[in-house]
Amino acid sequence: MTLIARTYLDHGHGPASDTLELTYDARFLRRKVLVTTRGAELLVDLKQTTSLDHGGRLVTESGDQIEVQAAAEGLLEITAQDLTRVAWHIGNRHTPCQIEAGRLLIQSDPVMAAMLDHLGAATRQVTEPFTPEGGAYGHGRTHSHDHGNTLHTHAHG
Repeated sequence: MTLIARTYLDHGHGPASDTLELTYDARFLRRKVLVTTRGAELLVDLKQTTSLDHGGRLVTESGDQIEVQAAAEGLLEITAQDLTRVAWHIGNRHTPCQIEAGRLLIQSDPVMAAMLDHLGAATRQVTEPFTPEGGAYGHGRTHSHDHGNTLHTHAHG
């Protein structure tokens, strides 16, 4: 039997009945069949494409809550003497970035690694859950094309 979820909550209340472990890219969806940690088939059928956050909940038609967890994935750990400057360059490229005390995490990318090396940053490959900062215009991805009620004046190449 396939479970169906048409509702997403930024965070749930009470215990979840099951979990989904998804990478950052897999947590951006509208309609897809997924398999929960316990092996249940789950059809996610949301009204619009949604960025599912670590700790968010999909609600099934029967009211059960399935918790979304960030799955471990290959990332680039970045450290530098001037981490603020490095973070600015990463953000200037609209690259999703997880910001922590003393380090930054981004998805592995050889072009970004070369740029970071040029800036004097140290990088190393790690495998961890990825939970980057949300965008400046609300929830979700760092660079959505939905800027709410703001004036959209920059170009997209």
